[in-house]
Amino acid sequence: MGHYTGPKAKVNRRLGTMVFETNGSRKAFERRPDAMPGMHARRGKLSGYGLSLLEKQKIKKFYGLSERQLRRLYAEASRRPGNTGEYLLGLCEMRLDNIIRRAGFTLTRPQSRQGVGHGHFVVNGMKCDVASRILKPGDVIYVKPRVELQKLYHDITAGDSGFVAPFLSVDVAKLTIRVERPPMPEEFSLPVDVGRVVELLSR
Repeated sequence: MGHYTGPKAKVNRRLGTMVFETNGSRKAFERRPDAMPGMHARRGKLSGYGLSLLEKQKIKKFYGLSERQLRRLYAEASRRPGNTGEYLLGLCEMRLDNIIRRAGFTLTRPQSRQGVGHGHFVVNGMKCDVASRILKPGDVIYVKPRVELQKLYHDITAGDSGFVAPFLSVDVAKLTIRVERPPMPEEFSLPVDVGRVVELLSR
């Protein structure tokens, strides 16, 4: 899929949440969290459908999903008993690129996707370059044993790359990640009204 490469701060402000984590977009959002992008931009009251579209855009931008990928995840979530919205976000959280980000091995999700696409990571002993792969409890990810890659990711984990998600166990010295369990709803990294998104996708 073609990933968004435009001004990320504008997207954060338009969606009202920090879906992009780069330093520049973070600082711009912190300075003007309630301001729409554009000199004279105004937002009127959105309809219910407009609010649902806004929530769907948050999920797509945050996790780097295309419309087709999101609908495929929704179809899988809707086949399971229980709360479809929670299952949908749970599947997003279990994507390989998101797991790497939440383990603190990268600073942003696009950086995770790039690393996976370039073959930097091994899953259960096998090279994997598919960022959208859905992982399961017990899966183990580690950085390929190449000197330059080991140095790159050691440098990132030594800095401020964020907290490790509680459903993961990380060995920073060995650069390994183990998925211990599925995430709980309170552990999801994106604040979003997923019920609106489910309602929209079910039409």
